[in-house]
Amino acid sequence: MKPASALFLLVAAVHLHAQKPENVLVVVNDSSSISRTIGDYYSGRRAIPAGNVCHIKVDSAELVDRDIYDKKIVAPITACLQSRSLTESVLYIVTTAGVPLRITGSDGMGGDQASVDSELTLLYGDIHGTKHRLLGPIRNPFFTMRSKPFKHPDFPIYLVTRLAGYDFADVRKIIDRALLAENRGKFVLDLSSSDDNTGNDWLRTAAISIPKDRVILDESTTVLYDLKDVIGYAAWGSNDKNRHRRMLGFQWLPGAIMTEYVSTNGRTFTRPPAKWNIGTWADKATYFFGSPQTMTSDYIHEGASGASGHVDEPYLQFTPRPDYVLPAYFKGRNLAESYYLGIPALSWQNIVIGDPLCALAASK
Repeated sequence: MKPASALFLLVAAVHLHAQKPENVLVVVNDSSSISRTIGDYYSGRRAIPAGNVCHIKVDSAELVDRDIYDKKIVAPITACLQSRSLTESVLYIVTTAGVPLRITGSDGMGGDQASVDSELTLLYGDIHGTKHRLLGPIRNPFFTMRSKPFKHPDFPIYLVTRLAGYDFADVRKIIDRALLAENRGKFVLDLSSSDDNTGNDWLRTAAISIPKDRVILDESTTVLYDLKDVIGYAAWGSNDKNRHRRMLGFQWLPGAIMTEYVSTNGRTFTRPPAKWNIGTWADKATYFFGSPQTMTSDYIHEGASGASGHVDEPYLQFTPRPDYVLPAYFKGRNLAESYYLGIPALSWQNIVIGDPLCALAASK
């Protein structure tokens, strides 16, 4: 049996592998002023090499059809990676607000619509000649791989995150907070009274995978609001019938991340009216961009540094698993790896918001 110190060093090596600026490709849409501004700011703050900034030119609307996606997003990104010999060294792709969000197509489990970011995860395999199918979700080979470093070619995918919010001020705060992240504060896990016990069981498992003194686990019907010093959060969002507030009122610590079981929280990054509040599917007066559900961008606006979302219905089994995401982040994995450890499928509806290199410092 290896001594505890040796095991710690092994785990640390796994978690800290390849967390470098040269492992990041930043995608900037030259047709979007906010994309250009974010690209410049992030590249400067993270010291991203100039050759790792890839410029595309596509309409900045959130929706894009498959043909335009292939010609104006995939083709130039592929050219950047290949012409600059970055295919292997790049592990993380960062899209920026102003890069289209969602590829249109057929919906449902066998459909071909997907988020742009989730589709881009499979670009590595496509470049190497294993063109992926378009219909339905594709298994994420990195899902649940807690003890393995993320590297190529072991995992033939890119981990794609997005720097987006309601405006540049929101995105700038994501970037700045990521650089100040510390391993302190509470991981908040808020169960719901939902009859679906699977999601609640994942929350309970997450709670026992993090030191007890760092966890707030609530199994009551009361929704947790107005908490301080939050570094991680997972819950049911607007699918908790007892939640009636759009904003949680949390004080989020720098580096804080969140995830929730909500189908359409990443549907848009358009700012809702100030008076808008979450509602129910039965009341169309509460819809914003076709849905009454909570919004990923609200968590970023309130102060989270990382967030997950879905551009359309992912089904519960394909939402990020908090029992993988939060313990991985606590133990030192960076933001991108922590989320993708818990995301079961690619070429699907998922998005991840945040700086992929954001990671918590040593625990206090």
